[in-house]
Amino acid sequence: MKILCIGDVVGKIGCEFLRSKLSGIKRYYGVDLVICNGENSADGNGITPVSADFLFDSGVDVITLGNHSFRRREIYEYLEDKPYIIRPANFPDSTTPGVGHCVVDMGRYQVTVINVMGTMFMDSQLDSPFDTVDRILKNTDSKITVVDFHAETTSEKLAMGYYLDGRATVVFGTHTHVQTSDERVLQNGTGYITDLGMTGPQNSVLGVKPEIIIEKFRTRLPVRFELQRGECKLEAALFEIDEKSYKTISVERLRIV
Repeated sequence: MKILCIGDVVGKIGCEFLRSKLSGIKRYYGVDLVICNGENSADGNGITPVSADFLFDSGVDVITLGNHSFRRREIYEYLEDKPYIIRPANFPDSTTPGVGHCVVDMGRYQVTVINVMGTMFMDSQLDSPFDTVDRILKNTDSKITVVDFHAETTSEKLAMGYYLDGRATVVFGTHTHVQTSDERVLQNGTGYITDLGMTGPQNSVLGVKPEIIIEKFRTRLPVRFELQRGECKLEAALFEIDEKSYKTISVERLRIV
């Protein structure tokens, strides 16, 4: 089994680039399941029903989110209605729209996809992502589990990878929009990469026009973010899973331009 995990899609331009490339990638690599982080898929940040539908219609099977999950209020009802878009599970269930994990029926087996968010330099009031994943894993019968850890620091992401080694099939990081070169299969069979990267404009600062971010850093004053245009990239990782042991066989880092 092959699972393609795609880094944070930025804006309409990133969505359109994903659509132009995804069907070819799926055919070439023989992809069985596509998971994509879509929390920045709407222009102006966040995700909307329009951008979520665009990703699903483009061939994405599961959309994961992050700290911008609830920036656009129009997504709240969508999160309640659609089973394959998930927000970080360590937000409080009693007050937060949507759910933090989903189960995809692949016929011969089921795949549980879990979304959690880090607390270092993020929202420290959230439940522990480690305890949250433990709770979900204890209550799933799926042999294959995939975790999107939406976090700021490499140390927290690496810690989660080692914490889940042998208990989760795949652990990948999102949020920082910069692809890391540490893809590997950990000692007990968990496929891991610290950050998948970004799908969107290449000549940008995390998708935004560089001059705007430079102005913000130089002046320390508020600026209005505007997405860059032009050439794009799709960054992802391809995880091959052994269907007998349910462990990861290999991880391949991808950058498509």
